[in-house]
Amino acid sequence: MIRNILGSVVALAGAASAVLSPFRDWYGGRAGHDYRVRDLFEGITPAESGVLVSILLPFLAAALLVVLGVMLRSRLVVALAGLVVLGFTILWMVRQGQAAGSLVVGGDGAGLQVGVVNALAGGVLMLIGALLMSGGRSRRERRAAREREPVEPFAVPAADQVDTWPPTQEPGMSVQTSPWPEPEVEPYTGPDPRDARTRSYPQAAPHPEDDPRDPVHPPHRPPPPPQG
Repeated sequence: MIRNILGSVVALAGAASAVLSPFRDWYGGRAGHDYRVRDLFEGITPAESGVLVSILLPFLAAALLVVLGVMLRSRLVVALAGLVVLGFTILWMVRQGQAAGSLVVGGDGAGLQVGVVNALAGGVLMLIGALLMSGGRSRRERRAAREREPVEPFAVPAADQVDTWPPTQEPGMSVQTSPWPEPEVEPYTGPDPRDARTRSYPQAAPHPEDDPRDPVHPPHRPPPPPQG
């Protein structure tokens, strides 16, 4: 996390330096935005250039790549932006050297100036930011991390919530797995009269179905007649 933040800050600082560089002097008092993009491929000319068709255009594209790479945490995108800035700057240096016969660094404004330094520094900072970023994990790494995570068993439910699904088979009021009620066990009805060992034991009450009385609602005496 800290590496991503630090790398993002460095890469964004490099993008800012690259975008600002065309507005400063590059060579012989000529600003960077005075050089057309086509001059980098066809040769440097003294013709003036519009800002949007100047060397500023690839630098803006590189800055957008840096922002996209920071949002996606992609080291590859950030590094690509740094290579774009360095590539166009070096290509300009080659064309300017061909046009002027040689490249000189002079303090009197006759040679390479601070705009070129800003462009080169911006590209280097983008590459350093890409190296500092840890990057996002790939889909395979995320899947492997999920597989390594321990699977926690079902927690034991509370005493008043034992009938939850899936069943835990823990001691409680009920561990049944069927939604239907369990069959009730027939109550004890006394000794077996056919067994000689228990024949003399007292017999239990008759079965409920043999008892004419209602075992749930016993008979009540009829109410007394009203007093006339």
